[in-house]
Amino acid sequence: MAEFHNLAELISFESSAPRISLYQPTHRQHPDKKQDPILFKNLLKEVEASLSGKVDKEQVEKLLKPFQELAQNEKFWNRTADGIAVFGSDDLFRIVTLYRPTPRLAVVADSFHVKPLLRVLQSADRFHVLAINRQNARLFEGNRDQINEIIVVDEFPANAGDVLGDDQPERMARARTVATGGPGTAGASGTVRYTHGGKSELLDLQTEKFFRAVDRAVIEQYSQPSGLPLILAALPEHHAMFRAVSANANLLDEGVQSHPDSLSIDELRTQCWQVLEPRYIKRLSGLVDQFHAARNVHQGSADLSDVAVAAVAGRVRVLLLEAERQLPGRIDPKTGALQTDASQLTEADDMLDDLGELVLKTGGEVIIVPAQRMPVDSGLAAIYRF
Repeated sequence: MAEFHNLAELISFESSAPRISLYQPTHRQHPDKKQDPILFKNLLKEVEASLSGKVDKEQVEKLLKPFQELAQNEKFWNRTADGIAVFGSDDLFRIVTLYRPTPRLAVVADSFHVKPLLRVLQSADRFHVLAINRQNARLFEGNRDQINEIIVVDEFPANAGDVLGDDQPERMARARTVATGGPGTAGASGTVRYTHGGKSELLDLQTEKFFRAVDRAVIEQYSQPSGLPLILAALPEHHAMFRAVSANANLLDEGVQSHPDSLSIDELRTQCWQVLEPRYIKRLSGLVDQFHAARNVHQGSADLSDVAVAAVAGRVRVLLLEAERQLPGRIDPKTGALQTDASQLTEADDMLDDLGELVLKTGGEVIIVPAQRMPVDSGLAAIYRF
């Protein structure tokens, strides 16, 4: 099960079947881990009770089957972090590993409940880190404040042995053909023999094969789904070797030039943020400039009422939302009308989150921005398509 990052997929998913959304905290260490699958099964009971009033028994069983299989997956529960979010409906089942605790929640509705993920997955300062040497690879996800190691799936080649098997350096031999005839006689008239490359050359071949496998897995399982920039942490000579074989368009030119195992987790975060911060500032400054230019020609707005209507119409290309800011209320997904009657609201109702969902659903980009970098004080800034 690969890491999941495509929030827009959940928001735009269409089906006549109910959507199931589960959130729960999990634990990294034993013996606390033992209670995690128990809590998950209890949440499933709540879901089953809710479904029984909406669909027939056969469909209940079909919808719950992947959840129940996950509940019995001991390997999964032994490799959790701080929380999980699990989503399911007809022909869709997705798991998100969370690197911060989340309240327990079970929701059955006609859309997925993604508000808790919006602020996590759309933050502008997120990045991936690949820490690699000749023998192993570790993947991290972080931002300016924290960094956490990703619990990679079985298909991820975390160790050279996973890729090379028995082809260790002392067992490997590189065959070369050598023509012993004169110029132009290397074909049928030449004599061919085989020689063996030196151990250092064979070690480089082994490393190249391992690096290619890691690069392919990072692209397919993490970079393409998330779109996050990738920072390489490795010794200088390993930077050169990895970059020579990498096809990852998200790999930054700058990296951490140290053996990753020599750095503490906070030192790694600090050095990664030093790499990313100039890029982060440049990107946000560019978006702020675009917003001011767009608003001057009535192609952008910071007014919630106007932007909500534009979002419903699919006009919002980029939406900046202020981190940690909440505006109590709901936005009608059909008209964009604001609903602020306190008697009709719950604690979780937030119009900025609703706005973000609407923009993602219509193919726009949502970026969560720190308060000090927002260009306005309304909590939102939108750039329109037309």
